[in-house]
Amino acid sequence: MQKVFIVNFNSLYEILDEIKENLSFKIVKFENEVDLINNSDLDIINSLIILKNNNKLLLDNKIMEKNILNLNDLPLVLTKLLQLVNIKLMKLKFNHQSKININGYVLNINSKFFSKNDLDLKLTEKEIEIILYLNNTKTKHDIADLQKNIWGYSANMETHTVETHIYRLRKKISDLFKDEKFIMSHKNGYFIE
Repeated sequence: MQKVFIVNFNSLYEILDEIKENLSFKIVKFENEVDLINNSDLDIINSLIILKNNNKLLLDNKIMEKNILNLNDLPLVLTKLLQLVNIKLMKLKFNHQSKININGYVLNINSKFFSKNDLDLKLTEKEIEIILYLNNTKTKHDIADLQKNIWGYSANMETHTVETHIYRLRKKISDLFKDEKFIMSHKNGYFIE
C-alpha cells in the first residue's frame, strides 16, 4: 500500500485519519520537514508528501517535486483533494514500475520491453511475471512452485506450461541478446543470479 506523508498539517491529518479505512493509501503524520528527512526507514521516492508551506528544505534534500503535493490553495473540497492525491500516487506508481534493472537489463513493465545495449525485446505479461518472480526472491524455484505462484495451478497438476514458457523466454533472450545464462536451470529449479 502506498503511503502519504502529511507534514506540518495536523488538521488535514485528523480529517483523513477519520476516514482512513476508506482510503486506498496509508497516511503518516510528521510535525515538520526535518522529522521526515531524518527518518531513514521511509520509502520517500515511492510516497507522496503533502504540505501547505514552502518545500525548499525538501527539494534541497533531493526529494523530487513529483513526490510533493503542496496545498497552498485552500479551502479545497475533500473529494477534490482525494482525487489529486490518487492521481499523484498513480503517477508515482507508474513511474516506479516503468524501469526495473535486472542484471544489466532494463525491464519496463509499462511498455513490456526488456532492453540492453539499444536492443529491445517485447515480452508477454506472463514472461514479465516469470522474470519478476525469479528476480524478487533470488532462490531456486521448482516447477510446482512456479505453477502455483505464477499460474495458480495446483502443485500436483500434470502440465508442461512452466517448462514451455521458460524455454520460450530463454530462447527469446538468447536469440536477441546472445545470453544463455539470464535464467539459469538447476536440479532444484529455475533462478536468476
